[in-house]
Amino acid sequence: MAVGVRTLLLYGIVLAVAQGTASAQVLDPIRRAEWNRAGAVGGIQQRTTVCATLKPGVTAAQINSAIDTCPSGQVVSLLAGTYTLSDGIVFNRTDNVTLRGAGPDKTFIVFNAGNGCFGLGGADICVMDNFVSSANPQNRANWTAGYAKGSTSITLSSKTGLSVGNMIVIDQNDDTLTDNGEIWVCSEVDVCSTEGGGGMARPGRSQGQSVLVTSISAGACPCTVTISPGVYMPNYRAAQSPGAFWTSEPIKGVGIEDMSLDHTNTDAWFGIGFGGAQNSWVRNVRSLNSNRGHVLGYATANITVRDSYFYGTKNAQSQSYGIETEMSSAWLVENNIFQHVTTGMESGEQTSGTVYGYNFSIDDYYTPTYWMQASAYHHNPGINYVLYEGNDGIGFTADDIHGTSHFMTSFRNSLVGWETGKTAQTVPMHIYAFNRYFSVIGNVLGKAGVHTAYECVATSATAAGCGAGGESIFTLGWSGNAGSKSPTAVKNDPLVRTTLMRWGNYDTVTGTVRFQASEVPSGLSNYGNSVPSTQTLPDSLYLPGKPGWWGNNPWPAIGPDVTNGAVAGVGGHVQKIPARVCYENTPKTNGVLNFNANACYAGGGVSTQPPAAPANVRIIR
Repeated sequence: MAVGVRTLLLYGIVLAVAQGTASAQVLDPIRRAEWNRAGAVGGIQQRTTVCATLKPGVTAAQINSAIDTCPSGQVVSLLAGTYTLSDGIVFNRTDNVTLRGAGPDKTFIVFNAGNGCFGLGGADICVMDNFVSSANPQNRANWTAGYAKGSTSITLSSKTGLSVGNMIVIDQNDDTLTDNGEIWVCSEVDVCSTEGGGGMARPGRSQGQSVLVTSISAGACPCTVTISPGVYMPNYRAAQSPGAFWTSEPIKGVGIEDMSLDHTNTDAWFGIGFGGAQNSWVRNVRSLNSNRGHVLGYATANITVRDSYFYGTKNAQSQSYGIETEMSSAWLVENNIFQHVTTGMESGEQTSGTVYGYNFSIDDYYTPTYWMQASAYHHNPGINYVLYEGNDGIGFTADDIHGTSHFMTSFRNSLVGWETGKTAQTVPMHIYAFNRYFSVIGNVLGKAGVHTAYECVATSATAAGCGAGGESIFTLGWSGNAGSKSPTAVKNDPLVRTTLMRWGNYDTVTGTVRFQASEVPSGLSNYGNSVPSTQTLPDSLYLPGKPGWWGNNPWPAIGPDVTNGAVAGVGGHVQKIPARVCYENTPKTNGVLNFNANACYAGGGVSTQPPAAPANVRIIR
């Protein structure tokens, strides 16, 4: 037994080293982040001790009371049946408690109202601390040293209310309104955006990162604070007055599992809202007909959302999301299904180091119905180092509606750039002005007969066509519609293309896998990428190998090295990811999946159902 375990450990180490080596040969360090650190630290906790078992007929207040009094590391269990609630479920600074149903096909929660939570329109399930707001943080400090990319040791002017294990947000002032031609952090209306900043970060401080504190030096400040992960962005500097802020009482270790949530009758903006939270998760949840979004993160770090199904929106407008992250870092959004929502994966202001991995999106629901919205979006300033890997969806868009973003990586995704009935913005990869230093590697892009040009690079003569024509695989550098204030103020940006790294992508226009040195920004003086010495791609940029929940599905599923794929029309380079297989094989009622991840994925995904509650556990009726 010991020899077998040791062998497996050594195999895992060798595999991780091999993957890291392959990654280093393709993507330069300046363009990478520690994506393997995304999600709840240590993974989803397998809690088995049940503190309270509740039956249908209980009120939201009774559920909340059970959560409030549940000991750390235990489970509030909701038995099978329908729970109709006239108020929201609230985790109010209650750490390390899991709310678990009997399965999303057995435990049904119907909300007739939500809770105001921490603002932002409220949520039906609130996971919150006493975080005030970015405009008036509880604790703040100047950040005076430790600015280099990758630094895990920073110097702060204060540590009041700061504890090891807590989260802090590090940020700095935006750049000037004059484009510097490189990393340009800006959200000014009619200069670099069409509507201005997103309003989530501290005013005028669009760029930020949420990190976890691992140690604090003794004695008076200035003091050294060790953080994990290290600093992502390479442009932090004293001239921009870097700073940090935090709450004294973050909420940690909350799990929401194995239930169906119906938001049809509530006016709360979000189905599940995390505010000031860290190391928490959503797993095997079916969420129906949310308002603005199914899951929100606001000032959060290391949240996992996986093995879940998100259906429908009330609005069919631009704010109709599956996942929305604001001022949040190191999320892992993995192996989910997004159906009949406008955008399943929306990165908001200061989203950084987050991984969207192996999600399936279908049925873009948007008004006007002819306009296609991408399944993945950069939609705010200060977004950086987000990885989209292995997703099967409609398309990717980085807009300039609220400002600039940097260092996105798209790896081994299948993006068709089209859906039935869509005739506008049908673009697989749409990168607007001032979104720079992106990397697009090993993707499969386009639909034969729909896309007729490889790229449209925005100039004054082609701007309109790039924005609405939708025939190109890549649309690069377009300024957007520029809003109603000034249709000419925001200019097109040729640096989008010249800073873009492309390698090993297959597209349906050229019908080839492109390994072209001319598409690698090797000549940049800063933040470039050397021409890779290999055409061999790593299987993943964040996983050490094929995950256990993948089952017998081919691995990797998407990319230039995939042959004889099950998806037609893309050169055989696309197999079906597990989330797509689940979607296609699960029965529906009125178009909605009768979903349960435990029936879809190998080993039921990452969690197992807990044992039955012992006889001495109280049952609340």
